[in-house]
Amino acid sequence: MRYIIYIFLFLISFQGFGQNIVKVDSLNVLISSSIDDSTKVKAYNELIWQFMYTNPDTAFTISSAGNKWAAEQKCYFGRAICLTNMGIARYIQGNYEKAIEHYESALKFRKAMDDKRGTANLLNNIGAVYDGQGYYVEAMKFYLQSLKIKEELGNAKDIGATINNMALVVRNEGDFKKALEYFERYLAIFDTVPNSDDNIGVAYNNLGMVNTDLGRFDLALKQLYKANGIFTSLASNKRLVKSHIQLGITWAAQGVNDSALFHYSKAIAYGLMVGDNYGLAGANFRSAEIYLAKGEVKRAINHAKKGLVKAEAISSLEMLKKNHDVLWQAFKLEKNYTLAFYHLENFVMFRDSMFNKENTREIAQRELQYGFDKEQLQDSLQTEENKRIEKMEHNKQMDEQRIYTYAGVALGFLMLVLATILLRGYRMKQKSNLLLAEKNKAIKLQRDIVKEKNQEIMDSIAYAKRIQSAILPPLKVVKEYLQESFILYKPKDVVAGDFYWLEHKDGKIIFAAADCTGHGVPGAMVSVVCNNGLNRSVREHGLSEPGKILDKTREIVIQEFEKSEEEVKDGMDIALCTLDGMKLQYAGAHNPLWIIRNGELIETKANKQPIGQFDNAEPYTTHSFNLESGDTLYIFSDGYVDQFGGEKGKKFKAKAFRELLLSIQEKPMEEQKAIIDESFEIWKGSLEQIDDVCVIGVRI
Repeated sequence: MRYIIYIFLFLISFQGFGQNIVKVDSLNVLISSSIDDSTKVKAYNELIWQFMYTNPDTAFTISSAGNKWAAEQKCYFGRAICLTNMGIARYIQGNYEKAIEHYESALKFRKAMDDKRGTANLLNNIGAVYDGQGYYVEAMKFYLQSLKIKEELGNAKDIGATINNMALVVRNEGDFKKALEYFERYLAIFDTVPNSDDNIGVAYNNLGMVNTDLGRFDLALKQLYKANGIFTSLASNKRLVKSHIQLGITWAAQGVNDSALFHYSKAIAYGLMVGDNYGLAGANFRSAEIYLAKGEVKRAINHAKKGLVKAEAISSLEMLKKNHDVLWQAFKLEKNYTLAFYHLENFVMFRDSMFNKENTREIAQRELQYGFDKEQLQDSLQTEENKRIEKMEHNKQMDEQRIYTYAGVALGFLMLVLATILLRGYRMKQKSNLLLAEKNKAIKLQRDIVKEKNQEIMDSIAYAKRIQSAILPPLKVVKEYLQESFILYKPKDVVAGDFYWLEHKDGKIIFAAADCTGHGVPGAMVSVVCNNGLNRSVREHGLSEPGKILDKTREIVIQEFEKSEEEVKDGMDIALCTLDGMKLQYAGAHNPLWIIRNGELIETKANKQPIGQFDNAEPYTTHSFNLESGDTLYIFSDGYVDQFGGEKGKKFKAKAFRELLLSIQEKPMEEQKAIIDESFEIWKGSLEQIDDVCVIGVRI
């Protein structure tokens, strides 16, 4: 048992005591001489897999020690398990030759025990190694052998695992339609197996991956988000790493880099939680790729360096190659050619290590032969060369003497010309320096003036934001009167033309989502006038019926703008509600009210006239409703539905907004807000936000 003691000392030297309670328990089982061999093998396997993806070298060391112990005990089962794990560790590191060697050794013990299931799994593993090297024909041969045995045994999960691998092979060959058939077969298998949510999530993730290959991005995203939802519900963080990476790849394929980076950052977060070094290496590499393409070189270098550290931790040749590839290109753009060459050398080395071992040996042999032939050639030519050198030496001495004479004369002439040029240049430079100094002084003065004015403007805008924030009702007050509610408020600029408003009068809750003409500073100035109009209508004039409040507000706003010597046509669109128990009243200027009840959306349209100057103005209509428990109300400005984005850069539109709201009715209101916000950002992507956004949701 001396190998066990060595492992124990190894682990303690590299791991914190508090992090390894389970590992030490496993070692206690191994050290105990009273435990049977089968239990010890299981303990070895448990210990190995705690390191497999975070530190495959450690996993290999423990597997190797376990294999030696099993050999001493003549425990075939133990040898098969440990040799298999040695192969998996080398496979993760990209050492495919050693991986196959260990798998084949394990296969002998599985066959000796007549263990058909273990044999099938090893054949599957060997196929994966060939797949990883791009030898797809060989990979498929082993997968088919594995599948034949698994179909005889009839274990659905085992059959599904091999079919999944076969799908990956045909995908790598470029036959995406065949890959879809295999993945759909995989999904059909696990649809009939209880407690297989994890496998179903894998199926949808892989289907999304292939539909991305085929350019069916809408379908791919639907499948990928379904997979992501399954993994989230299962709290399967390691699966979530892969899921977010694939979502990032799909968004990146459409050129929506901001959404891709969002999902890569999620993958990194989950990867750090579970210590998935392979996933972290991949997510950082993908992020670095995007930043490099965007020209953000420093951020690309930062991510690629992080990816390199994680790749080195697991000795993954594939990830080492990819991260070095990004780094040499990034440093080349920074004109740091020393580091660029260093990473390029490493990129070529790891690329050749994975795929070109035979070619590398052949090239080396050719170089050695070339060196030998070159030496022979030099020897044979040496004698004749000596004769030529002696003959040329005399002529050379005579030529040198003539050259020295001519050079002396030419040098004297050149010195005279050079002195004249330098003197003239010095005088011109002195004059130029005086002019440049005056010009720089003027430019600096202008810059100081511009800087001072710009600071004054920014200070004014910042103060305007404080004023505007002061007129908005605090969210604490909103939650006091509308407990089941949310407000999504996204100004386009520092200050906004949109605002939300709330008053409590005589037991009634009056609230509104308003959109004033323009955005930024002009919109904010109009919003102050309109907000004041609403306050006066309710507080001074004692109104609570929505239509009458809007009539009075329009009157006040027009009076305020008529004070200007110039004609002002600015105004406000608004949706305003009064809630009294289960009774609701609504009136609107352009902006509608949506009520969702039992999965159906009921729309009440607004009057087609703004709060402001309007020809043939009419009184605003008040609509009354008897609400039911579970009804959800939505009022909003037009900034959300008018936002440009998506694959074709078109508007989001009201229809898509309806479908989004209907799809999230089962979610709590704060979660609805998060989903609506994320959907807006994903749709917008890298495009500019075109208007202020205000959305209010209230559940009865």
